[in-house]
Amino acid sequence: MPLNVDQLDTSLQRSLQGVYLISGEETLRVSEACDAVLRKARQQGFTERSIHHVETGFKWHDVVNDAASMSLFAERKVLDLRIPPTKFDKEASQILRDWADGTIGNPETLLLIRTERLQPNQRSSAWFKALESVGAVVLIWPLSPLELPSWLDQRLKSRDLTLERDALVALCERVEGNLLAAAQEVEKLALQNLAQPITQEMLLSCLEDTSRFNSFDLIDAAMAGQGERVSKIMASLREDKGSLFAVLGALTSQLRRLGQTRGLPPARARTMESFAQSGPAAKALLAECALLDQQGKGQRIGDAWLGLEQLLLTMARQSGQRPPSYYQRKLKGR
Repeated sequence: MPLNVDQLDTSLQRSLQGVYLISGEETLRVSEACDAVLRKARQQGFTERSIHHVETGFKWHDVVNDAASMSLFAERKVLDLRIPPTKFDKEASQILRDWADGTIGNPETLLLIRTERLQPNQRSSAWFKALESVGAVVLIWPLSPLELPSWLDQRLKSRDLTLERDALVALCERVEGNLLAAAQEVEKLALQNLAQPITQEMLLSCLEDTSRFNSFDLIDAAMAGQGERVSKIMASLREDKGSLFAVLGALTSQLRRLGQTRGLPPARARTMESFAQSGPAAKALLAECALLDQQGKGQRIGDAWLGLEQLLLTMARQSGQRPPSYYQRKLKGR
């Protein structure tokens, strides 16, 4: 049974499944989803838990033996498997399919699997479909900038906190891309007993900028036409001494797969589809990337980071912006 993370609590209120697979990039949300399953399991009498980390030296028969063994202190238990995406190999596939068809395991043992984001081929594999047919599969996608305010607002309300609108916007700007820091900032605000609603001035006086970005956040901002956000993320990446070639590699990869959004987070897929229909041609943008690559390697004059920002702002359709090749032609014409 496929579920999104917002449906998990409702599903748990109705019934507890025998198998849960929870997958996603955001550690905080994956961990909290697993905690919700574990709370429900304890209420249902699953008072014992065995944790297995699937890493080098791990033996799957230990899981099989654990599932078959009965505890002296509890009749029902949870097997909590922490599996990196690269460890879903042939042996893992067989064990998980055997569990799904009842060859191993029993009704008194709940299987909870947590992992990072799974690739499209893994989500179409036999073991994945087998687990989906007998339990709940929760795929947790990264929050988009548009979804973050709602997520933060709900978290604030759970701690009886209210922020004025501009304060909420300021909080989003400072924790974007770092949900763990966002959760910590909410807890810190709860401890300070501030007057409600919290104003932007009050918030900024006790808040650090903990935003964290990666190359794909930058590309998403450019394709979504968010020029100010492009400049902010660029400044953050340069300050953190990010790699120019890592950003270029991610950008060329995304440009080459325009129109091929299968397996991408839904928000990113929608952004790419819109850009493919209305943005500059991918072929022309890839030619600009090649020029930036040469600049980064010292084969052409010019600041490659500055050129990258010019290109991304051009992609974001910011008025007055020109791609790097425009300035190269100007230099040649001197």
